[in-house]
Amino acid sequence: METLFLVLAVAGIATQLAVVILALFQPGLPYRIPEPPSVPPDSREFARLLAIVSDAHLHDDNALEVLTNGNEFYEAELEAIQSARSHICLEAYIFHKGEVATRFLNALTERAQNGVEIRLVLDAVGSFRTDRAIFRDLIAAGGKVCWYMPARWYNLTRFNNRTHREMLIVDSVVAFVGGAGIADHWYKRAGRHQKPWRDTMIRVRGSAVDSLQSMFAENWLESSGELLTAGKYYPRVERAGTARAMVINSTPTSGRSTRARMIFQILIATATRRIHISTPYFLPDRAAREALIEAMRRGVELKIILPGKHSDHLLTRRSSRRLYGFLLEHGARIYEYQPSMIHAKCLLVDDLWTVVGSTNFDTRSFGINDEVNVAALDEPLAARLEQDFQNDLDASHQVTYEEWLRRSRWERISEWMGWIIERQE
Repeated sequence: METLFLVLAVAGIATQLAVVILALFQPGLPYRIPEPPSVPPDSREFARLLAIVSDAHLHDDNALEVLTNGNEFYEAELEAIQSARSHICLEAYIFHKGEVATRFLNALTERAQNGVEIRLVLDAVGSFRTDRAIFRDLIAAGGKVCWYMPARWYNLTRFNNRTHREMLIVDSVVAFVGGAGIADHWYKRAGRHQKPWRDTMIRVRGSAVDSLQSMFAENWLESSGELLTAGKYYPRVERAGTARAMVINSTPTSGRSTRARMIFQILIATATRRIHISTPYFLPDRAAREALIEAMRRGVELKIILPGKHSDHLLTRRSSRRLYGFLLEHGARIYEYQPSMIHAKCLLVDDLWTVVGSTNFDTRSFGINDEVNVAALDEPLAARLEQDFQNDLDASHQVTYEEWLRRSRWERISEWMGWIIERQE
C-alpha cells in the first residue's frame, strides 16, 4: 500500500511539473500571413474581412465615446446604473473593497430594491482580496453575485484561465468596456500610489451592445449555471450613430490562438502610416515583435507608451524593458509614462482603426485569459484616442537606445529572472 501511495505521489508531482513546464515554455504560434488583404483598411470590405476572421458581427450603427480616467468613467457608469430600469450585468477581474466599490454597491443595491435584476461575475483570483460579506445587502435585495473559476477540484486543469474582462451593461442599451475594474487606485490616491491610475473606458451605444450582452451571458453561464434567454436581455437596439464596430470575444480555445491576437496581428500587418500602442504590460511574442519590425521596414511609425517607475509589477516592467532594444534598434519610439501607473489598453492604426478593451500586449491576454475588446473603424473615435495618446506622450519620458544600453547590471539580471514567468504575465 505504501508503494502505491508513493507511486501516486510521484505521478502527481510529475504531472504538475509537466503542466508548469508546458505553461512556461510552450512555443507561441508564428502567426504568418502569407497573403495580406488586398482591400484598403478604410473599406467596408476590410472591416467585413476582420469580422469574418474573428467570427464577430460587424455593427455599423454605434456611438462610441471615450471616457478618460476614473473621475470621468466611474461617474458615467454610476449614472447609467442609477437610470437602469430592467437589468444590470457587470463582469470584472478586479472588484476591490473601498470608496468606489461602496458607491457601486450602494447604487446596485438601490436598483435591486426597485426591481432591477443585478448580476455580477467577478474573477475569483483578480478579486480574491474582496470579502464576500460586502455583497450581503445587494444579495438580500435580490442581486446575484457569482465567482469565475473559483478554487474547486474540477477547475484544476483550467484554473489558470481567468476572466480579465472589465465591462458593464445596463438594460442592454448602453455598455462600458475598457481596462478599469472597480477599485480606488483608479479614482484617488490609494496605498503606495501617488496619483490615480491612468486608464481608458469607452461607452458603447448601438447594436454592438448585443454582442457584449452575449459575451456576458457566456461567463454568467460558466459561473452560475444559468442561461440568460429572456427577451429583455436582447432587445432591438435603436441606431445610435455611424461607427462601425465589432466586439472581439477572446476566449482561449484548446489550441493556442485567440480572436484578439488575430485582430492585433492583422491590423499591425496592414498598417501603412502609424501604429500607436498604450499598454500596461508589454511582453510581445516573437511573431508580434517581427510584425512590428516588418511594419517599421515599410515606413510605418511605431510609438509605444508603457508604465514608468510607477508600474504596479516591477518584475513585469523589467521583463518588458529587456525587449526594448530589439525594437529601438529598428526605429521604434518607446515612452514611459511618468505621473502614475498607466493602465490604458489601446491600439491605434493609421488614424482609422482602434482597439480598446481589456487585452494587454502579452501572452496571458492573448492566449490564456478571457478578454473583451471593441475594434472600430471610426475616425472621430480614432482622433479622440489619438488626442489622449499625445497628452500621455507629453507626460512621458522617451527611452533611447543609448539609455537602454546603459541600464544597470542588476536590472539586466532581473530582466532574465522575469523572462521565466513571461508567459504568465
